[in-house]
Amino acid sequence: MFSDERHDAFCVFCGAEPNTREHVASRILLDDPLPDDVPVVFSCHACNNSFSQDEEYLACFIDCVISGTTDPAIVQRTKVRASLRHTPALATKIASARREDETGAIVWKPEDNRVRNVVVKLARGHAAHQYSEPHLQEPERVLIVPLIVMSPEQREAFEHIPESPGWPEIGTRAFLNTFVTGKKSYSAEGGWEVLQRGRYRYAVAQPGEIVVRIVLSEFLGCEVTW
Repeated sequence: MFSDERHDAFCVFCGAEPNTREHVASRILLDDPLPDDVPVVFSCHACNNSFSQDEEYLACFIDCVISGTTDPAIVQRTKVRASLRHTPALATKIASARREDETGAIVWKPEDNRVRNVVVKLARGHAAHQYSEPHLQEPERVLIVPLIVMSPEQREAFEHIPESPGWPEIGTRAFLNTFVTGKKSYSAEGGWEVLQRGRYRYAVAQPGEIVVRIVLSEFLGCEVTW
């Protein structure tokens, strides 16, 4: 398709000449077997490799928080159990983020820069896949927050995907979905693309700006806006 030909000319993460392809979402964030329809974007080897450790960190951190432990025998996800067993230093690092606050409640403090690095990478991939152009500049806004700490009003606003007024650009995947296949630029449940139930869903919209929302493991809500 025309959209594929347009976005294979650049690495969607840095703009360099591409020489490989990357799944969006990253494999470590999904369970096996992988869905058949995982979006694929073009990338350079440097970018493809540079996110791997941060992606593993984030996948493990989320599952450790959900499970309440870094014990590989207890965490839920098979891939996370394997990572924690294979890399004890990672388990130690995540365990050091678990502490009590002033009320005695257990809190987990992630490495914010690593989490942001992965979330912005994913958002760039989804935006490029949908609109066939890179978004290499720094985002206007990046929101990363556990769904559980959102107020009911914040959660309702987050779950509601804004409509994209007008028609998408000819040749983009959003255009092809809308006018060729009959799909909107997003589909499925309430405007969300459910890539793997309970593990990964996302939405891309353009209500005057590019908005990418992602939910990881029905725990972490993310929004990146350009």
